[in-house]
Amino acid sequence: MRFIVGVMGPAKAKKKDLDNARILGELIARRGWVVLTGGRDVGVMDAACEGAKRVGGSLTVGILPTAKDTVSRHVDVPIITEMGSGRNNINVLTSHVVVVCGLTGSGTVSEVALAVKAGKPVVLVNASQEDVAFFRKLGKRLVAAADSPEGAIELVMKKVEGFHRDARSTEPDEYRGILT
Repeated sequence: MRFIVGVMGPAKAKKKDLDNARILGELIARRGWVVLTGGRDVGVMDAACEGAKRVGGSLTVGILPTAKDTVSRHVDVPIITEMGSGRNNINVLTSHVVVVCGLTGSGTVSEVALAVKAGKPVVLVNASQEDVAFFRKLGKRLVAAADSPEGAIELVMKKVEGFHRDARSTEPDEYRGILT
Protein backbone atom coordinates (compact mmCIF):
# COMPACT_ATOMS: atom_id res chain seq x y z
CA MET A 1 0.00 0.00 0.00
CA ARG A 2 1.28 3.49 -0.85
CA PHE A 3 1.43 6.24 1.73
CA ILE A 4 -1.32 8.82 1.16
CA VAL A 5 -0.88 12.47 2.10
CA GLY A 6 -4.04 14.56 2.14
CA VAL A 7 -3.35 18.17 1.22
CA MET A 8 -6.19 20.35 2.41
CA GLY A 9 -6.83 24.04 2.04
CA PRO A 10 -9.34 26.61 0.88
CA ALA A 11 -10.74 27.00 -2.62
CA LYS A 12 -10.24 30.76 -2.26
CA ALA A 13 -6.67 30.58 -1.04
CA LYS A 14 -4.04 33.25 -0.54
CA LYS A 15 -1.11 33.31 -2.97
CA LYS A 16 1.29 32.10 -0.26
CA ASP A 17 -0.94 29.09 0.48
CA LEU A 18 -1.14 28.24 -3.24
CA ASP A 19 2.64 28.47 -3.56
CA ASN A 20 3.10 26.27 -0.49
CA ALA A 21 0.59 23.73 -1.83
CA ARG A 22 2.39 23.52 -5.21
CA ILE A 23 5.74 22.92 -3.52
CA LEU A 24 4.17 20.46 -1.09
CA GLY A 25 2.54 18.48 -3.91
CA GLU A 26 5.86 18.20 -5.69
CA LEU A 27 7.75 17.17 -2.55
CA ILE A 28 5.13 14.53 -1.75
CA ALA A 29 5.28 13.11 -5.28
CA ARG A 30 9.10 13.02 -5.26
CA ARG A 31 8.88 10.57 -2.38
CA GLY A 32 6.49 8.30 -4.27
CA TRP A 33 3.57 9.13 -2.01
CA VAL A 34 0.02 9.71 -3.25
CA VAL A 35 -1.39 13.25 -3.16
CA LEU A 36 -5.06 13.32 -2.13
CA THR A 37 -7.10 16.53 -2.33
CA GLY A 38 -10.66 17.74 -2.73
CA GLY A 39 -10.06 17.38 -6.47
CA ARG A 40 -11.60 20.58 -7.76
CA ASP A 41 -9.90 22.94 -10.23
CA VAL A 42 -9.47 25.76 -7.70
CA GLY A 43 -7.36 26.77 -4.73
CA VAL A 44 -5.10 24.52 -2.73
CA MET A 45 -6.69 21.41 -4.27
CA ASP A 46 -5.59 22.34 -7.78
CA ALA A 47 -2.21 23.76 -6.71
CA ALA A 48 -1.14 20.65 -4.77
CA CYS A 49 -2.05 18.37 -7.66
CA GLU A 50 -0.31 20.69 -10.13
CA GLY A 51 2.86 20.48 -8.06
CA ALA A 52 2.65 16.69 -7.90
CA LYS A 53 2.29 16.39 -11.67
CA ARG A 54 5.70 18.05 -12.08
CA VAL A 55 7.03 14.64 -11.07
CA GLY A 56 6.83 11.76 -13.54
CA GLY A 57 4.91 8.77 -12.25
CA SER A 58 3.10 10.76 -9.56
CA LEU A 59 -0.41 9.80 -8.51
CA THR A 60 -3.09 12.32 -7.55
CA VAL A 61 -6.54 11.49 -6.21
CA GLY A 62 -9.39 14.00 -6.00
CA ILE A 63 -12.44 13.44 -3.79
CA LEU A 64 -15.15 15.64 -5.32
CA PRO A 65 -18.32 16.81 -3.59
CA THR A 66 -20.62 16.49 -6.63
CA ALA A 67 -20.66 15.47 -10.28
CA LYS A 68 -21.25 19.13 -11.19
CA ASP A 69 -17.84 20.19 -9.87
CA THR A 70 -15.06 20.72 -12.38
CA VAL A 71 -12.19 18.29 -11.80
CA SER A 72 -8.66 19.66 -11.74
CA ARG A 73 -6.79 18.69 -14.90
CA HIS A 74 -3.99 17.57 -12.56
CA VAL A 75 -6.09 14.85 -10.89
CA ASP A 76 -5.41 11.28 -12.05
CA VAL A 77 -8.20 9.57 -10.14
CA PRO A 78 -11.35 11.65 -9.58
CA ILE A 79 -13.84 10.17 -7.13
CA ILE A 80 -17.30 11.72 -7.33
CA THR A 81 -19.12 11.35 -4.02
CA GLU A 82 -22.39 13.32 -4.35
CA MET A 83 -21.89 13.95 -0.62
CA GLY A 84 -21.21 17.68 -0.65
CA SER A 85 -19.14 18.62 2.39
CA GLY A 86 -19.62 15.09 3.75
CA ARG A 87 -16.79 14.15 1.40
CA ASN A 88 -14.43 15.76 3.92
CA ASN A 89 -14.71 12.56 5.95
CA ILE A 90 -13.44 10.58 2.98
CA ASN A 91 -10.57 13.04 2.46
CA VAL A 92 -9.44 12.67 6.04
CA LEU A 93 -10.07 8.97 6.62
CA THR A 94 -8.32 7.97 3.37
CA SER A 95 -5.22 10.01 4.19
CA HIS A 96 -2.49 8.66 6.43
CA VAL A 97 -1.58 12.22 7.36
CA VAL A 98 -3.27 15.55 6.59
CA VAL A 99 -1.22 18.62 5.65
CA VAL A 100 -3.02 21.97 5.62
CA CYS A 101 -2.10 25.04 3.57
CA GLY A 102 -4.36 27.83 4.76
CA LEU A 103 -7.12 27.87 7.34
CA THR A 104 -9.33 30.56 5.82
CA GLY A 105 -12.18 28.27 4.76
CA SER A 106 -14.72 26.50 6.94
CA GLY A 107 -14.32 23.31 4.89
CA THR A 108 -10.61 23.18 5.68
CA VAL A 109 -11.23 23.85 9.36
CA SER A 110 -13.76 21.01 9.40
CA GLU A 111 -11.19 18.67 7.81
CA VAL A 112 -8.67 19.47 10.54
CA ALA A 113 -11.30 18.84 13.22
CA LEU A 114 -12.34 15.56 11.55
CA ALA A 115 -8.70 14.47 11.33
CA VAL A 116 -8.13 15.15 15.01
CA LYS A 117 -11.32 13.31 15.92
CA ALA A 118 -10.22 10.33 13.80
CA GLY A 119 -6.76 10.29 15.40
CA LYS A 120 -4.98 11.31 12.18
CA PRO A 121 -1.79 13.35 12.32
CA VAL A 122 -2.14 16.92 11.04
CA VAL A 123 0.58 19.32 9.92
CA LEU A 124 -0.36 22.99 9.64
CA VAL A 125 1.83 24.89 7.18
CA ASN A 126 2.53 28.55 7.90
CA ALA A 127 -0.44 28.82 10.28
CA SER A 128 -0.88 31.59 12.82
CA GLN A 129 0.10 30.95 16.43
CA GLU A 130 -3.57 31.27 17.41
CA ASP A 131 -4.65 28.61 14.89
CA VAL A 132 -1.90 26.24 15.99
CA ALA A 133 -2.78 26.74 19.67
CA PHE A 134 -6.49 26.14 19.01
CA PHE A 135 -5.98 22.89 17.11
CA ARG A 136 -3.31 21.67 19.54
CA LYS A 137 -5.81 22.20 22.33
CA LEU A 138 -8.14 19.84 20.45
CA GLY A 139 -5.58 17.40 19.13
CA LYS A 140 -2.62 17.62 21.49
CA ARG A 141 0.21 15.57 19.96
CA LEU A 142 -1.65 14.94 16.69
CA VAL A 143 -1.19 18.54 15.53
CA ALA A 144 2.19 19.82 14.40
CA ALA A 145 3.17 23.09 12.77
CA ALA A 146 5.73 23.87 10.08
CA ASP A 147 6.90 27.19 8.67
CA SER A 148 7.38 25.78 5.16
CA PRO A 149 6.45 22.87 2.88
CA GLU A 150 9.94 21.45 3.43
CA GLY A 151 9.40 21.57 7.20
CA ALA A 152 6.05 19.86 6.77
CA ILE A 153 7.69 17.05 4.80
CA GLU A 154 10.23 16.53 7.59
CA LEU A 155 7.35 16.11 10.04
CA VAL A 156 5.51 13.77 7.67
CA MET A 157 8.68 11.67 7.25
CA LYS A 158 8.42 10.73 10.91
CA LYS A 159 4.89 9.49 10.30
CA VAL A 160 6.00 7.50 7.24
CA GLU A 161 8.63 5.66 9.24
CA GLY A 162 5.94 4.49 11.65
CA PHE A 163 3.58 3.65 8.77
CA HIS A 164 6.15 1.42 7.05
CA ARG A 165 7.18 -0.21 10.32
CA ASP A 166 3.52 -1.01 11.11
CA ALA A 167 2.78 -2.20 7.55
CA ARG A 168 5.79 -4.53 7.47
CA SER A 169 4.85 -6.10 10.78
CA THR A 170 1.38 -7.09 9.50
CA GLU A 171 2.10 -8.07 5.89
CA PRO A 172 2.56 -11.71 4.79
CA ASP A 173 6.17 -12.95 4.72
CA GLU A 174 6.39 -12.85 0.92
CA TYR A 175 5.68 -9.10 0.98
CA ARG A 176 7.83 -8.18 3.97
CA GLY A 177 10.37 -5.49 3.13
CA ILE A 178 8.83 -4.48 -0.22
CA LEU A 179 7.53 -1.16 1.06
CA THR A 180 10.06 1.61 0.54
